[in-house]
Amino acid sequence: MAEQTIYFDDGAAYEQMMGIWSRFAGEIFLDWLAPPAGLRWIDIGCGNGAFTELLVERCSPAEVQGIDPSAEQLAFARTRPAARVAKFRQGDAMALPFADGSFDAAVMALVLVFVPDPAKGVSEMVRVIVPGGAVMTYMWDMLGGGFPLDPIYDAIKAMGLAATRPPRMDASRMGTLRELWTGAGLEDVQTREIAVQRTFSGFDDFWATSLKSPALRPAVAAMKPTDVETLISQVRARLPADADGRITCNARAHAIKGRRPK
Repeated sequence: MAEQTIYFDDGAAYEQMMGIWSRFAGEIFLDWLAPPAGLRWIDIGCGNGAFTELLVERCSPAEVQGIDPSAEQLAFARTRPAARVAKFRQGDAMALPFADGSFDAAVMALVLVFVPDPAKGVSEMVRVIVPGGAVMTYMWDMLGGGFPLDPIYDAIKAMGLAATRPPRMDASRMGTLRELWTGAGLEDVQTREIAVQRTFSGFDDFWATSLKSPALRPAVAAMKPTDVETLISQVRARLPADADGRITCNARAHAIKGRRPK
């Protein structure tokens, strides 16, 4: 499938399509991290602030800086209750606009596969935290069937068609994450898998929500009407409904954490 730039330009649509998924996974991620209160956080690739909201709600941070390249996503983030604590600004994950040692904890939530040079992104996370600080991420298992939109992507692929994918899906592999973290000199590196489910009221709810993806929407829009009908039929067959017509989808993320040496 094509690997091109995916630009997230609608914070409200992202919230419905992926923000809810992110929160489900983020809750488990934070349970695993169990961070102390009062830390200075940087949330890199914060998007519309879905995970940032969790940080503010659950971690009693002293400071949160959210960084993202999308002005539209950041505008949505600033409407969240988290904005009473968190500050949001445009920035590049590979060139963070902060001095060395500015934070106690650096996190990326569902971001690393979008960073053109993941190793550079991790090194920037390490640079901006203090010695002893934590560097963490969770990312859908993009190559192992863990992405929430895989039922559609798999059907598109089976039809011999193409849809845009993130540029560095290999960075979602658990082995690759471990190599990135140890390669950046981080210590006490630990990993875990995060499994989540989301229930939709029916197929139409799943389809309409999924088509808010800035990668899938143009791909489906470019298809012939007969191909769209075939795609819908194939995706529907992959997602059996319960007795009430509801559809439950599964997703899986890989998480990793490590500490900068003191």
